[in-house]
Parts: sequence; structure tokens; C-alpha cells
Amino acid sequence: MLDFQYYSPTRVVFGRHALDQLGPLLKAKGRQKILLHYGGGSVRRNGILEAVKQQLELAGVTYLELGGVEPNPKISLIRTGVELCKSEHVDFILAVGGGSTIDSAKAIAMGTKIDFDVWNLYETKQRICDALPVGSVLTIAAAGSELSDGSVVTNPEGGLKRDYGSDYLRPEFAIMNPEYTFSVSKYQTACGTVDILMHTFERYFTHTPNVDLTDELAEGLCRAVIRAGTAAVANGCDYEARATLMWAGSISHNDLTGLGRKSDWATHQIEHELSGQYDYVSHGAGLAAIFPAWCHYVWREEPERFARFAEKIWGVNRDGMSTEEAALEGIRRCEAYFHSIGMPTRLCELGIDSAHLHEMAVKATYFGRRTLGSFKVLQEADIEAIYQTALK
Repeated sequence: MLDFQYYSPTRVVFGRHALDQLGPLLKAKGRQKILLHYGGGSVRRNGILEAVKQQLELAGVTYLELGGVEPNPKISLIRTGVELCKSEHVDFILAVGGGSTIDSAKAIAMGTKIDFDVWNLYETKQRICDALPVGSVLTIAAAGSELSDGSVVTNPEGGLKRDYGSDYLRPEFAIMNPEYTFSVSKYQTACGTVDILMHTFERYFTHTPNVDLTDELAEGLCRAVIRAGTAAVANGCDYEARATLMWAGSISHNDLTGLGRKSDWATHQIEHELSGQYDYVSHGAGLAAIFPAWCHYVWREEPERFARFAEKIWGVNRDGMSTEEAALEGIRRCEAYFHSIGMPTRLCELGIDSAHLHEMAVKATYFGRRTLGSFKVLQEADIEAIYQTALK
């Protein structure tokens, strides 16, 4: 097990009456003027936005609104938010929505404290030393941004999707009522389930030895998510399934399942270029299409790791099986599960052809400035080969 530091300061308020704590949380910190940040029409239609506003008004908190966050949040709206927060002297940002809204809020929080363009951060040209505090009212179980230190945004100019991480971005609190996810569609529920699993899979595939405790935490979380994902897709109003997904999404991406070992993250980085190039692709669906191809490309680096993945997460009985057979059966069962909840496992299922595969591979390396992954270090040619495998 590697040395590590663990820091997860976000206060989680979880349950059916969690929103009742919004006003007290803001008043306890003396927040005077907040930006209420949200996405499209869903939070209006299901009444969540109105409920949030009522809580703010009861608490006597002044707020401004900025809606319009899209999936794969855009730098243009973030720049608008930065200017609004600076001109109105906003002291807190409240995100009402899922990962895209929270990531957009984090970007605005950073941009408000700097005197250069916020996109420079995502291009790794500059760093921050401060950010406005952020909180969230979560409405989709998926990205885990409500507890994480990261933010991912898209710049349509060039089709670039980039991430930035800093402890300054960890939200102050996360209000989490599983009932708020009842209206999430079957497709987006499945996308969220895949994203949650992948946040742990990216940490699980490691060459670091003697990480059995972290492995057991990761494997137990994944088994619970697999069951809950199936149940929530079948019945969107299954409270216990929704609750499991919501909490699992948070702890899958606050690094608990990655402590003491080196993580990989190649699949996420490869997918970022996919949904950056094809804006209609949901992140979870892109991950489902890329991950099996990544598995087939890298499993020989440590077959026993994949065999454990098969046994502990997918329930493969290894009796009478070789390590190779078990490893490949685990990959097959993972693909089958993705299909069972309505996810693609090939790029052609997303309507994608070979036109931009090389271009995306180049972008994934930041135009030759980096490699991807640690389980198997991937160069540009490797990334393009994974895209090709995922295509068929």
C-alpha cells in the first residue's frame, strides 16, 4: 500500500428532508449573496428549483440566477457566470443539478478569483490559489462532483473537453434527497450507473500490491451499484435503489476506493475526447462504449487483476477456469451488464464512424504533451487502437 493523505471535507445531508437544512447551512457560514446555478427545464418541471428558492427566501438569503447549463458544460456560460459573480460581489455558488451543473459552478468559483481567462486552468497553463465556496443540491446520481475535487468542462472551439482538480473545488456541502432523482430517465439512470462504476474501476485497475482493504471496499461498492442500477432502471421510484446510487456516486469519486494505490484514468480521458467531439454523447454512454475496448487492449498486463475483477465483482466461479478464461469472462459479463441496462458497448451504437478517431487520439495526448494511464501507459497509437476496437 502506498502512502496517502485523505481529505473529504464536504458535509453530506442525506435523506427525504435534506433540503430543510439548506437555509441553516448558508446562514451558519454568513452567506450574503449567492449565485443559484442550474441547468435546463427539468429542475423547473419537477419543482426542485422552486423548493430551493423557497428555502433561500425563508433564510433571508439574497440570490441571483444563472440557468442554462448543458451536458458537457460549456466554457461560454462559465465565462458569463464569472462576470456576473464579479460584478455582483457574489460570495457563494449553489449548484442545483447533477455533475455538469456542479462542474460549471466550480469553474465559475475559480474564475471569480482570478484575473485571467478560466479556460487557461483547464489547459494547464495556470493554477489557482483560491475559489468561491460551492454547495450543491444533487438531482442526478452519477459524476460524484458533489464530493470530488474536480471539474470537467467543454470548449466547443476545437471540440476540447478538459478537467481541472484542486482541493479548493471541494464543495462545502451536498444536499442529497434520493427522491430528487425519481424523474431521471431510464437512459440517464443507466449512464449514471456506468459513471459511478467507472470511477471505481479507474482506481481498481492498478499494479500496486497489498491493497486488499481498498479492493474489498471497491468490490462491495460495485456489487451494490450493479444491483441498484438494475433496480432503478426497472423502477425509477425505487427509493432504496436510488439512495444506493446517490451515495455510491459520492463515495466512488471522493477517492475512498483509490486510497493507497496508483489509479489509471485512461478510459475517462479517452472518453472526454469522444463527448468533446460528439456533444450529443452522454459521458456514461461513452464510457460504456470505451471501457470494454480498453479492457481487451490491456488485460494481458496483469491477467490476475482482471480475473479478480471477474470473480469479486461479476460473480464468476473460477473453479476449472484458467486465469485468462476468468479474465475474459469478467469483461464479457461487464459488457453484458451494460447492455442489460440499455448502454452501448460499441461506438457504432452511438452513430460514430472512423472519421475523427485519429484526431481524438491526438487531442487525448494534449497534442503530444502526455501519455494516458498507468495500468498500461498509452501513447497516441494505443489510444487510436482502442478507439478502433470500440468502433466495431
